[in-house]
Amino acid sequence: MSPPDPAMSLIRFGKYVWSVLGYILLVVMWGAFVRASGSGDGCGNHWPLCNGSLLPMFGDAQQTIEFSHRISSGMVLPLVIGLIYGARKFFPAGHQARKAAYIAFGLTMLEALIGAALVKFGWVDQDDSAARAGVMGFHVVSTFLLVGSITALGLIVGGASKSLWRNQGPLGTAVLIGLLAICFLGISGAISALGHTLKPVDDVLQQALRPETHWMVRLQPLHPLIGASVGLYLLLVGGLLGHLRPHESVRKAVRIMLAIYGLQIVIGIVSIFLKAPIAMQMIHLALADVLFASFLACGWLAFGESVARVELTPPGTATDHEIPALEGWRKVGAYVVLTKPRVISLLLFTTLTAMFIAQGGWPGLGLFLVVAIGGYMSAGAANAINMVIDRDIDATMKRTAKRPTVTNAIPARNALLFGMGLAAASFLILWMGANLLTAVMALSGLVFYVIVYTLMLKRRTWHNIVIGGAAGAFPPLVGWAAVTNELNPLGWYLFAIIFVWTPVHFWALALMIKDDYAAAGVPMLPVVKGERTTVIQISLYTVLTILISALPLLQPHVGATYLIGMALLNLLLVVRTIQLYMDPQRPQALRLYKYSMAYLALLFLVLAFDRSFTF
Repeated sequence: MSPPDPAMSLIRFGKYVWSVLGYILLVVMWGAFVRASGSGDGCGNHWPLCNGSLLPMFGDAQQTIEFSHRISSGMVLPLVIGLIYGARKFFPAGHQARKAAYIAFGLTMLEALIGAALVKFGWVDQDDSAARAGVMGFHVVSTFLLVGSITALGLIVGGASKSLWRNQGPLGTAVLIGLLAICFLGISGAISALGHTLKPVDDVLQQALRPETHWMVRLQPLHPLIGASVGLYLLLVGGLLGHLRPHESVRKAVRIMLAIYGLQIVIGIVSIFLKAPIAMQMIHLALADVLFASFLACGWLAFGESVARVELTPPGTATDHEIPALEGWRKVGAYVVLTKPRVISLLLFTTLTAMFIAQGGWPGLGLFLVVAIGGYMSAGAANAINMVIDRDIDATMKRTAKRPTVTNAIPARNALLFGMGLAAASFLILWMGANLLTAVMALSGLVFYVIVYTLMLKRRTWHNIVIGGAAGAFPPLVGWAAVTNELNPLGWYLFAIIFVWTPVHFWALALMIKDDYAAAGVPMLPVVKGERTTVIQISLYTVLTILISALPLLQPHVGATYLIGMALLNLLLVVRTIQLYMDPQRPQALRLYKYSMAYLALLFLVLAFDRSFTF
């Protein structure tokens, strides 16, 4: 009889690892059923016995359900011991595989203690205490970590190289924050689900606004917004992982992770629509564990020692030791340049005037300053991250050749850390100072600019600015949400105005610097289709801008002041566009480019004046 093949034995062990993970997910789903069906106290406050007996009364449904969960959970321990046995058999002492197996064992024991505590302290069935919610939140996190440790073991057994989580710079920090964010989302989901079970209401949004409503119900509307925030962040980090660790395994893992998150969003929406049936709650909870595991896998693979890194210093530029270190105000000034203050000024103006439009007057100094600071930081973060991603093509263009990330006056890794830090600070400022919806809108614009425009479209298609320009249309939604904590049609009309105005504005600029774009290999419209096609497209989008700018007139409290101002501004926009059409040369492009900035600012200003003083 021939000896067993070590390679085949390792493959079988890998299948065993993933089967253990699958079994744990089934246990998680059954635990959700126990909680949602109200069977958590089927065995009373006895543990490990069931109502003082070794076996339950099988004629009692609640006892049977609760006891079956204990048995299925208890089976995890011998399965995890099997993981330790395999890890010790196939991997040497000190190997990451052994560490992952030991961590899984420790977390399994912790899970058992948490389950025992829930029973012994009576945190089951109809208990609505903060203590129960806290322990359940901790329970969710410990399960995430258990699933994550087994996922890491599965990746190792499957051939993933040693994962080096140290010295990964801002990217490593971003992944760790992402894991914490998923944990926070899981906690909010646990509380939301518990609130739905214990305090069911017909209209959560309406009931949540009442101060006498139970705190679990009042927190429920936050969970979808937290989910949106975390999803945007995962998209941002996933895009950066795929760009800075350009290995096919990493990009595949990111795609899988984002697909899982998309499925989770669909399940969440359907669950809300159907008023959270138990089956949907079970699937939703299991997918949350899978999401944590998949994001951990993204980081694990990206930080593998055999995965090549994109250098954060572009070829041909000075290294850290070849340039004099900036000090004092020069260094501060270089970081300010990273935020592109000139570009931000118009975006910030539309944000702040949108606040006046939403309020119908002065929105208050405190809120105004919060949105001004938070809005600038969010847009600045997007620009800083963009400079890190585009530093190679920036080096080839006259307009951008002196940016700090090109000259290495600020090392790209520092610029990335600065951008991510600004993004985090902006989100917290807008959430705490305004509301969560405002923070989500700002983060949406940031992620859209970095991922959709910069990474997905800019270097691939001349439609880049048509689609990607939506990033610049989010600022008025930020201002609107800050005042109203909702998004009504007028707020979306402001978004639409900027969306259709952007091609007019940007293609006028592209006509002037088309040679730069051609040298950098960026497929802007004048480079790909020529000047005449660009001018025709500008003319078409001018017509669209005029039509969309009239939509606010459909809303109440928009009157003659806006009508007259809009008509005059659009008339001059048509004149500038016709001049460019008749003479598509640099002087006419420059006139349209400059006027387009004044047009947008004045249009928003006129609407703000109309809403503030004419009713």
